[in-house]
This record gives sequence, structure tokens and C-alpha cells, in this order.
Amino acid sequence: MEEVLITHGYPALFLISFLAATIIPLGSEWLLTAMILQEFPLVPVVATATAGNYLGACTTYIIGIYGGPFIIRKLLRIDEATQQKAERLFQKYGTWSLLFSWLPIVGDPLCLAGGVFKVRFTLFTVLVLIGKLLRYAVIALIALGGLKVISG
Repeated sequence: MEEVLITHGYPALFLISFLAATIIPLGSEWLLTAMILQEFPLVPVVATATAGNYLGACTTYIIGIYGGPFIIRKLLRIDEATQQKAERLFQKYGTWSLLFSWLPIVGDPLCLAGGVFKVRFTLFTVLVLIGKLLRYAVIALIALGGLKVISG
């Protein structure tokens, strides 16, 4: 495994982190942890995972912007009044929920809603980056603590 990580570690981490932030049900935490346990440098590992996951979230956001009407009307079958009510609620309370875009199951729909409801991209970026960076930093620090325990 060490040889595979050395050869493909960062590109694989970026790709898996990217895909994990789309509707594809993947997790990237295992690879980040494996790389930390193999003593890859903490900052580049966290930065790579964060960048991939953020760009995946941006892809979902863009799908929300351009595919929003189709998703709302055809797939979810939401009428105009319900959509307007949901948009008001999201604008009032939901924008800050983008800090939790890293959560499994709800994170991807939050990014999609950010696009559907046209959250300013700069605000989307700040909130999503903070959430995703904190998640990967915490996981990396936990893995680093585990490495210290193992190496004793």
C-alpha cells in the first residue's frame, strides 16, 4: 500500500475528495488517514483533500444553478409557491448551513440548494471552504494523534 500511496497519493486523494463532494457516495477520510499514518506531510494532505472536496462542491453548486428548474419541477415535483417559501427560508437561515456541507448525506444537497437558490458564490466559497477545511484538519489531527500512539 505504501508504494501505491507514494505513487498516486495526492492525485488519488484529490480525485476521491472531489467525487465525494458530488452525488457519488464515496468517502475520502480513509485515504487522508492512510496518508497521515504513512507520514505524508500534514498541510499538503489537508490542502489536497480540501481543494478536491471544495471543487466537487462547486460542481454540485453549478448543477444547482443550471439544473435547478429541471430538478425542482421534474425530479422533485415542487410547485412555485413551495419553491418560493423554501427559497425564503434558505435565504434567511439556510445560507449558514453551508458550513455543514461536509456532513454525509445532507452536505451535497446543501451545496445543490446553494446553487438552486443562487447564494452569492463568494459567500458559498467562504462557508464551504471553512467547513471542509475544518473537517479535514480535525481528521488529520486525530490520525496524527493515532500515529503518535502507534509509534509510541
